[in-house]
Amino acid sequence: MNSRQPIPVVVLAGFLGSGKTTVLNHLLAGRGGTRIGVVVNDFGSIEVDAMSVAGQVGDSMVSLGGGCLCCAVDGSELDAYLEKLSAPVHRIDVIVIEASGLAEPQEMIRMLMASENPDIRYGGMVEVVDAAEFDATRARHPETDRHLAVADLVVLNKTDRVDAAERARIERELAVLCAPGTPVVGADHGRIDPELLFDRRPWTETRGQLSFEDLLAEADGHGHDGCGHAHAAYESTEFTTEQALSPRRFIDFLDRRPAGLYRIKGFVHFGVPGHDERYEVHAVGRFLRFAPRPWGRGEARVSRLVLIGSGTDGPGLLRELEACREPAPHEARPESMWCVLRYVAGPESGTEPEAEPGTDPEPSDEG
Repeated sequence: MNSRQPIPVVVLAGFLGSGKTTVLNHLLAGRGGTRIGVVVNDFGSIEVDAMSVAGQVGDSMVSLGGGCLCCAVDGSELDAYLEKLSAPVHRIDVIVIEASGLAEPQEMIRMLMASENPDIRYGGMVEVVDAAEFDATRARHPETDRHLAVADLVVLNKTDRVDAAERARIERELAVLCAPGTPVVGADHGRIDPELLFDRRPWTETRGQLSFEDLLAEADGHGHDGCGHAHAAYESTEFTTEQALSPRRFIDFLDRRPAGLYRIKGFVHFGVPGHDERYEVHAVGRFLRFAPRPWGRGEARVSRLVLIGSGTDGPGLLRELEACREPAPHEARPESMWCVLRYVAGPESGTEPEAEPGTDPEPSDEG
């Protein structure tokens, strides 16, 4: 039986000139020891010199430094290359699809949510917006509004090119165009912390001669962090409790999470009869998914969460989570878990997980 966890597939969208490719290259440069699979229309958009191309591994795939792989495809090949990238032999940790020209983001979301490939799971859609050309982009591409409506996270790029008043106006517009509560991350030159989208593995320790990644990090002046001052723009709040959480109160907390809370990761113990597994939590922006996993032998039944955001009230978030604790989970009725199971894929829920507003797997084709 395959015990591997499915690989998250993140869709990176945005119109020409928004800085989407710059964001992608920054994620590659700041990945630490994470092995990334990248899907693009052509290799030319990837800074292959900075990633040290190791050689060809297929007709439309190149091997990048540190075990990362990049494939150039068109829309009809997408599913086949996702299957190739997710093969265990490549040991990929996360897949990023640069959506330009491949398909409408809504179609990608629909495909990933409905995929029967057990080795991948949808990991959220990120829309990159050019702050300096926001109005002009909407005028040239009316479909921008439709893309924003299905985004789980918006990167407002090139904020260094607009003043505070203009940025505030654009953020007000985005609040109307996006689903309620969709986080908007400000960035300049595409610099966002990779931890907002995926877990970075520790940098592999090297002995003797420095690895290419070591040299790249030193040349960039960031050490092994790989993302420089971008990391300082976000706060991390950690929550741990040995007491079970109420599924309903926890879902209520997630429904109310503030727009500045970009990512939630970890696992939760509910302790409801018939549902004693640990439930892994994955949230990027408004996208939410749970995955039940068995506890390790002798592992303590605890809940551990990490919440990453900007401008959030850490102590306030902790108080809200503490209010989710349930002193008598064994007395809860099994149906109290339904609010959680609707975000679980597979036989546990009997259905595909329901997406948060903004990640509807069946989006409308109307503008």
